[in-house]
Amino acid sequence: NLQESESENKLDGETASDSESKSEFGGSPAVPTSDDTPEVLNRALSNLSSRWKNWWVRGILTLAMITFFFIIIYLGPMVLMTIVMCVQIKCFHEIITIGYNVYHSYDLPWFRTLSWYFLLCVNYFFYGETVTDYFFTLVQREEPLRILSKYHRFISFALYLTGFCMFVLSLVKKHYRLQFYMFGWTHVTLLIVVTQSHLIIHNLFEGMIWFIVPISCVICNDIMAYMFGFFFGRTPLIKLSPKKTWEGFIGGFFATVLFGLLLSYVMSGYRCFTCPVEFNNDTNSFTVDCEPSELFQLQEYNIPLVLQSVVGWKTVQMYPFQIHSIALSTFASLIGPFGGFFASGFKRAFKIKDFANTIPGHGGIMDRFDCQYLMATFVNVYIASFIRGPNPSKLIQQFLTLRPDQQLHIFNTLKAHLVDKGMLGGLEDA
Repeated sequence: NLQESESENKLDGETASDSESKSEFGGSPAVPTSDDTPEVLNRALSNLSSRWKNWWVRGILTLAMITFFFIIIYLGPMVLMTIVMCVQIKCFHEIITIGYNVYHSYDLPWFRTLSWYFLLCVNYFFYGETVTDYFFTLVQREEPLRILSKYHRFISFALYLTGFCMFVLSLVKKHYRLQFYMFGWTHVTLLIVVTQSHLIIHNLFEGMIWFIVPISCVICNDIMAYMFGFFFGRTPLIKLSPKKTWEGFIGGFFATVLFGLLLSYVMSGYRCFTCPVEFNNDTNSFTVDCEPSELFQLQEYNIPLVLQSVVGWKTVQMYPFQIHSIALSTFASLIGPFGGFFASGFKRAFKIKDFANTIPGHGGIMDRFDCQYLMATFVNVYIASFIRGPNPSKLIQQFLTLRPDQQLHIFNTLKAHLVDKGMLGGLEDA
């Protein structure tokens, strides 16, 4: 009898404890899941089956999004950062709206207001750190900015503490558990969305290529996995996403690695993509002009003996960045999709099809960026672990903020070190 009772309480993987939580939190969500397909597409594709109609709708909208992606790249780093901020806000809104729609019956006081306040606090902290790092000279030049920069972390903590106290004061008797649940919901959303978008901007400042190639690899893998799965898919890949197939997963992997190699080869030849994005204080604008590093200079590599008989070459000229692109595209193909699987599990938990219906055939903005955020973290960690070295310009900036006696002490220490190594004497002789 106990087993029968437990089986009756299960619904689509939902256990008895889930049912109790659902009754406490107000029942199933009322989140719209239908896509607003433009009427012109509905009329044009009315004679097709639903499967092929969805294929064409997704294809047309994908081309439109790729075109928009190229346009914002052309407009430059400032526009890209603005777009990243807008995407972040929209993703946050979609996730918070799901929480509000699920638990709106209790009309929790200050829930949405506090959620947006915490978003403001976290963005103030992260973007303030970014401004201090990359706009140091501008910050030091303006007195108000210099004060804000000096006490930035204390101001950020004070802002967050204000929100924390507001949350405690908003607690309502009999709904404590639900309110703390939503407090956690907001903070996990901030961790997933805001932190990752901040890392995307850091990647952008390392060079446009570190922004474009990873994002393009994820887009390519998404498209090619869908194409291979649509035409050749037979074997289900994972229960969280029943439409995903092994054929699409494997086909998407090989297509993405090849795409990453080709895109990296093309972009590595242009300074506007390979140079770090820096702020020019004289012109108050971004510059991307530099002498390309070794990563973006053609080098000759020996082809393994096993492959020499196949390709007929003994050596090949490649940019070192192309080797790194293999790691990026591999992650985008093998690990990146797990961001999508995670999002699928989240949507299944709340019985919704998409995060929103912003993009016809694709769902919400978060449905398109679930893998991108995971990719952004990997790229940032990869750069810090294998690419980035000490930054002389930042060291000089920090040096100039010291007191004169501290600067003199560092100068004498550095001079003695260079003399011991015999480098200073050689420079003086020259």
